[in-house]
Amino acid sequence: MEIFLSAVLGELASRSINFFISKISKPKVLDVEGSLQRDLLRAQVIIDESTRRHITNRAMLQQVDMLRDAMHHGCYILDSFTYQSHEEAAKDQVLSHSFSLSKVNFQKGICSSDRKTMLLEQLEGAHDNLSSMILDMKEFIVFLMSYPHMYRHPYSMHLLLGNCMFSRQMETELVINFLLDAQPHCSQELEVLPIVGPAKVGKSTLVAHVCKNERVQEHFSKILLLDDHDFTHNELTKLREGCAMKHQNCISNSNKDKGWLVVVDLVGDLNEDAWNLLYSSCKQLMPCTSKIIIANRSADIIEFGTTRALNLKYLSVEASWYFFKTIAFGSMDPKMHPRFAHVAMEIAKLLGERFISMNSVACLLRDNFDIRFWCKVRDFLRRLVQKYVSKFGVHPSALVSQNKPVHIGRMANPFEDFVFYCEHQRYSREEVPKIRLDDVIYGNVKAFGKSEFLQWASPIPPYYSYVVTCEVLELKHRAVKRKRSTENGITVC
Repeated sequence: MEIFLSAVLGELASRSINFFISKISKPKVLDVEGSLQRDLLRAQVIIDESTRRHITNRAMLQQVDMLRDAMHHGCYILDSFTYQSHEEAAKDQVLSHSFSLSKVNFQKGICSSDRKTMLLEQLEGAHDNLSSMILDMKEFIVFLMSYPHMYRHPYSMHLLLGNCMFSRQMETELVINFLLDAQPHCSQELEVLPIVGPAKVGKSTLVAHVCKNERVQEHFSKILLLDDHDFTHNELTKLREGCAMKHQNCISNSNKDKGWLVVVDLVGDLNEDAWNLLYSSCKQLMPCTSKIIIANRSADIIEFGTTRALNLKYLSVEASWYFFKTIAFGSMDPKMHPRFAHVAMEIAKLLGERFISMNSVACLLRDNFDIRFWCKVRDFLRRLVQKYVSKFGVHPSALVSQNKPVHIGRMANPFEDFVFYCEHQRYSREEVPKIRLDDVIYGNVKAFGKSEFLQWASPIPPYYSYVVTCEVLELKHRAVKRKRSTENGITVC
């Protein structure tokens, strides 16, 4: 009897302890979520205020950059926790009707509990990291108030991330500081800054924003922009002879005593002979205070620089999600639409590192705010990515960047094959196709044969339009029958 009572009391004590622990842990999750949300708001205020000002101190720029990364990471972890919890709750409701008190539910509950514990630890880590960084920035905020505002007009227009250069403040200020830094003695050698990075990472956009900066335009008497079309022997000969470049590629002011800025933005490779010809022409023609920026994908241009190269990288997963979510939901609050947010998070992960694709797909989702459509887009992209990862071991965007043929297919009509061949950019003054790529892939626009489509028209300098060459092929009848069972199996949330 004593043994039985002891076992019963032990079981009651164990259940009581578990009950109190569960009661205590639930407010803890809410407390961490609330604290992280408040820290994210504080970080956003500091970042917004610092983005408005001319910060010239490199250490302060690094602090802003670190805080921005921590904010993006905190948003990503918080959204992952919130939307994953919502998705699991919805699935549990469905399962509870069919498998009440079953072994399947029990095992699923264990897996769900383990995942929530892991996410809770990540929440705590993000909160601790962000809160400590905010506390360390007390002196930063004091110094920040001493820097002048960057824009004379209201800054509200820059709150729309789709119309401004996203997450490149530190890189912009580093380039501007290089250009405005005057040498103590006029050197015979011109200073050269190499900017290196993969395709579509934002090199041209960064340079265009720097050239439009008021301080830069006031510092130089002439700004020459050279690209692949200008970088020829004839154009360099004109430069050597002191002739003016094309009007649309030249910005100048009335102060002729200041130096020149030459920007060389190339897609192709730059050989040493062509570089020596350009450099010698610049030395002979321009004042010694002139400077050169050279941007290219290849790291070989680093040897042409006189200062440390600026290496641009793709956005992190957290920063990409922050941008994608903001564009996709527009003026709507993602917290009010957790099902949409969960699907959007999956789509952002499937898109990879291509900023252009994130922009275009985010706008597509915003213009078609329907959960069925969003789920179709997610399932379509999931099949595409799985197909190429299993077959080639790489994301299809890697082949797109190399201008290799990619069989994308069409979401609206699975009985047609949509083949991507190559991608190129055009200037704002050039004519672009009328039909948009997304309307063909995700919409009902009919097109057959090989033609060009508009993928994205950038609303920010240098206002490039990205055009792709694709071909629409109708699949054979036998292939249609084989594909019917898989293509129609679209999962709808």
